[in-house]
Amino acid sequence: MATVFWDSRGMIPLDILPKGESVNADRYCETLDRLRHAVRGKRPGLLRSGVVLQHDNATPHTAKRTKEWLERYRWDIIPHPAHSSDLAS
Repeated sequence: MATVFWDSRGMIPLDILPKGESVNADRYCETLDRLRHAVRGKRPGLLRSGVVLQHDNATPHTAKRTKEWLERYRWDIIPHPAHSSDLAS
């Protein structure tokens, strides 16, 4: 599995999960640490203006450790809608 983040300027490829490994809160927070470092290098100023992530209700996204990480760095979350009326059934 590849972890990729993006903004209006393009993609920020970040992480390849080795075969057989799972994403848990610890692994996801490590990914967020790498993202923070990549944003600092590739998008100067973005950390000051604010980072917003879109999360669903996956366990690594809702874990206490992840929430504490996001609060520490003041990153905002936009919840992922459960469904959209714009999507065909």
